[in-house]
Amino acid sequence: MGIFAANALTGRHLLITGASSGLGRAAAGAFAAAGARVTLMGRDADRLESTRESLAGDGHDTTVAAFVDLEATADVIKAIAADRGLIDGIFHSAGVELVRPMRMFKNDHAASLFEATLYGSLGIARAAASRGVLSDGASLVFMSSVAGLRGTAGMVGYSTAKAAVDGLVRSLACELAPRRIRVNSIAAGAVQTEMHERLAKTLGDTAIGDYERRHLLGFGRPEDISSAALFLLGDASTWITGTTLSVDGGYTAQ
Repeated sequence: MGIFAANALTGRHLLITGASSGLGRAAAGAFAAAGARVTLMGRDADRLESTRESLAGDGHDTTVAAFVDLEATADVIKAIAADRGLIDGIFHSAGVELVRPMRMFKNDHAASLFEATLYGSLGIARAAASRGVLSDGASLVFMSSVAGLRGTAGMVGYSTAKAAVDGLVRSLACELAPRRIRVNSIAAGAVQTEMHERLAKTLGDTAIGDYERRHLLGFGRPEDISSAALFLLGDASTWITGTTLSVDGGYTAQ
């Protein structure tokens, strides 16, 4: 984080989903260290509070929410803005992983993936399009994946959900441009988080070794993603919108 000024986000109110663990927790630490006042969102109240207590600065808050319904997600974000003030940026990192051959892919698998990944994103988009939620010039950053850009056996459902997020980003950027609100996504490669560890157990040692070799620089760290998110939320990226930024250790270079 040394490339960013210590006060890069001072005075800004940022909302982070999935903040109880993994990428969301790492991002919360980075944003607070850069001066932001953050609202942490996730399913687990105790883990959200643990994240909040770890943060630099003050004025941080938590909201327990599940991102499985478009309208409910929009409503809770509107309520946060009404209670805590206009939101200057949103980092949507909440989501689930699933490796499942297409022959075994069922309705409940699709529902789980699309609720967490797509419906939550659409709810954030709906809130962002409403007056009184985002400040003019705000920035939205959605977590996507290289799975939405490259094909991988066993990840048809997951790839579909992430490709949909990237499509959402492009069109939402067009709608919000008159207010100079920027909308971008980060297509991440494999990052060493709790979710990644669960995936590794599913794939086995041989498959995970092959997967790591496809990342030219090896697997990433949560800090690699939070640095990219901080860039997209800050003033250095004010002419970037509708873009999917690959942060993947070289995965998509091949």
